[in-house]
Amino acid sequence: MKVFWFLVGALSLLLAVIGIVLPLMPTVPFLLLAAYAFARSSPAFHDWLISHPVLGKPILDWRRNGAIRRPLKLWALASLCFVFGMSVALGAPLWVLAAQAPALLCVGIFIWTRPEGERPPADQSPRPPGEGGV
Repeated sequence: MKVFWFLVGALSLLLAVIGIVLPLMPTVPFLLLAAYAFARSSPAFHDWLISHPVLGKPILDWRRNGAIRRPLKLWALASLCFVFGMSVALGAPLWVLAAQAPALLCVGIFIWTRPEGERPPADQSPRPPGEGGV
């Protein structure tokens, strides 16, 4: 089984790297799958992946609190709009657009509603009068 999980991890990592440069390919889901697969097959590759300065950040953000950083959210949402725009520009049939639009909208809503990173701990000390919220 370790060979299977290693191959899944390697393929997922390859697809994630391709997704960095191609707007139609997702990156973070493939990174998450790669981390999952490497955790089951190769601790060395898993540790390398999550400690990587670029590839590791989205994985750790997701693990900590299901977060997606704002630049990645904006990139993903722009990609969704691009995909739908290309479908329209290429003259996709109306039934395809009718199926694609709600699916892309649901994905977009899911992405946008994720937290954007670690939140600092709330200050538990009382605020002086006149400061703070309502």
